[in-house]
Amino acid sequence: MSVEYAIIIKNKTRLETLIERFNTKAQAKFYIERSGGDFNDYEKEHEIFHQSLSTVQRTLSTVLKNKIVERSFLPSFIFNEKQVVVTVGQDGLVANTAKYVKQIPIVAVNPDQERFDGILLPFHSGNFLAAIDKVIVNNYNSKITSFAEAKLNDGQRLLAFNDLFIGATSHVSARYQITYNNKTEEQSSSGIIVSTPAGSTGWLSSIFNMSFGIHKFIEKDNSKKKYAKLKDNQLIFAVREPFASKKTKVETAVGLITGQSKLIIQSFMPTNGLIFSDGIESDFLKFNSGAIATIGIADEKANLVLA
Repeated sequence: MSVEYAIIIKNKTRLETLIERFNTKAQAKFYIERSGGDFNDYEKEHEIFHQSLSTVQRTLSTVLKNKIVERSFLPSFIFNEKQVVVTVGQDGLVANTAKYVKQIPIVAVNPDQERFDGILLPFHSGNFLAAIDKVIVNNYNSKITSFAEAKLNDGQRLLAFNDLFIGATSHVSARYQITYNNKTEEQSSSGIIVSTPAGSTGWLSSIFNMSFGIHKFIEKDNSKKKYAKLKDNQLIFAVREPFASKKTKVETAVGLITGQSKLIIQSFMPTNGLIFSDGIESDFLKFNSGAIATIGIADEKANLVLA
């Protein structure tokens, strides 16, 4: 299928979000500086981002028609196989975009290499066009990445490029029943994180860091930290802060999810239970009493173009 159109996905800068909140730039500046922040940093970030965005659109226009779509419109935007997607933003934007574009090639551009590490951003505004040219002639290298999927017993489902969170909306304990490898137990915890290979260096790593820190303090262990290395057909789940009591257990705290081994969670929360993906709490499923979630690997894949 030939590529006929490019869709540029962007998010608002921190400055744009502040101006929306405080109505004017002057009021936003007053708020930040009164709080002891450096408003110049917000302005500099905004300027560099829009310079990169302008360069991307201007360069892209030499080979393809294109349009800019705000991240907030992704759930309702209709993509098709004749398009190529260009993200201009941080790694999180790639994760959010991938859930909606299916296997349309994604060329991820880092708009500010001095500011963003860009683990998922192999290109910048000066070299991304070479990747576009290769996509147009269907001769490009890419990484096909799996999604995590949460599917409820009522048919609703949610995809995650990086991770899923299953728990409560506040800091109260989540109550649920967990079934894994034919073993079932009731748990109380601050929630469950399910990570994909792409997300294993993100939220999941903070759980490992906490475990390493506690182990090092208690055991005086200075050995090198070890992190989970997942294959493309694997997910990993970790229970955050499980609490042991007469009623709740802590035996199932971590495990691998594969095509043959799924995780099943039944909510015991009358209200405020939820499942959200990739750190976006507004992209969620309600997970209250009676809801049963099956966590596994989705059929959908992400197609990330490589340098």
